[in-house]
Amino acid sequence: MIFIIKNIFIYSLFFLLFITSLHAENIYSDGLYNGFDISKSLIPKGDIKSGGPPRDGIPAIKNPKFVQSNKAGWLDDNDFVVGVDINGKQKAYPIRILVWHEAVDDTLGDIPVLVTYCPLCGSALVFNRMIDGDVLTFGISGLLYQSDVLLYDHQNESLWSQLEMKAVTGKKLGAEFELIPSTFSTWKEWRKNYPNTLVLSKVTGYSRNYNMDPYSDYEKSRSLIFPVKNTSNRFHPKEKVLVVIVDDEAKAYPFSELTKAKTPLKDNIKGKEILIKFKDGKFINVTDKEKNTVNSFVSYWFAWYTFSPDTAVFTANN
Repeated sequence: MIFIIKNIFIYSLFFLLFITSLHAENIYSDGLYNGFDISKSLIPKGDIKSGGPPRDGIPAIKNPKFVQSNKAGWLDDNDFVVGVDINGKQKAYPIRILVWHEAVDDTLGDIPVLVTYCPLCGSALVFNRMIDGDVLTFGISGLLYQSDVLLYDHQNESLWSQLEMKAVTGKKLGAEFELIPSTFSTWKEWRKNYPNTLVLSKVTGYSRNYNMDPYSDYEKSRSLIFPVKNTSNRFHPKEKVLVVIVDDEAKAYPFSELTKAKTPLKDNIKGKEILIKFKDGKFINVTDKEKNTVNSFVSYWFAWYTFSPDTAVFTANN
């Protein structure tokens, strides 16, 4: 009975979000949308959709609290985390929490970081919050672009596209995020590699059921809730892909292809040799030959493809 009720809730939520998206063009007027000025935009205004919740209806975590790894008994070994290692200090951000909040304003190793996760795109990216000399804080706008979360900064109220990695409206129009390398891993593997890691606490200041994933069936489905412009049937739409970026060049590594390759995998992007460690989809990180971390993140195939359809794609027989 609980399973049935849960699924009715999930599909009702998705239906509500989908219907809302169909009428998105009728929601904004006078250049304002969810209270944001989109009169100047790098993306088509008609492609900015309401995700359903209002501004801050999905609350970003502004004052995160952490516990030592041995105090995180509520996490299962196979729970996924976004792991960040900066200047010898590590933190893990459980997807269980990120799925409800989508963004965490934090500081690690003296670097102001923004940890982001879009459940609709399966995209987990970490950015530097220092933009043009100013430390910005971020929230969730309640808006989407190509099914992907649009963040906003409190200081300028510009909208920022997670997968475009830049501000697409407002005073910061065109400003780019600096991507920070992160690791997509199970809690077990992250803890094994970094036993002294801190872990984002469930004490977030909000009442949420962090034992329930409201998107649990979404990843298995081939259906998308919101339409996107570029599509490809080369892989399952929700296939996880590792995206590696060297300078301004990106390459996508579908997990299904990585499992066919020997690990660690050596490859070359824009003349730079990289090494990908991959363990059955449970731990994945990227370094160069000097063992420095390389910019990378994980997203669903459909999401990365719609933003960057011309990206090179790794296949195991290459």
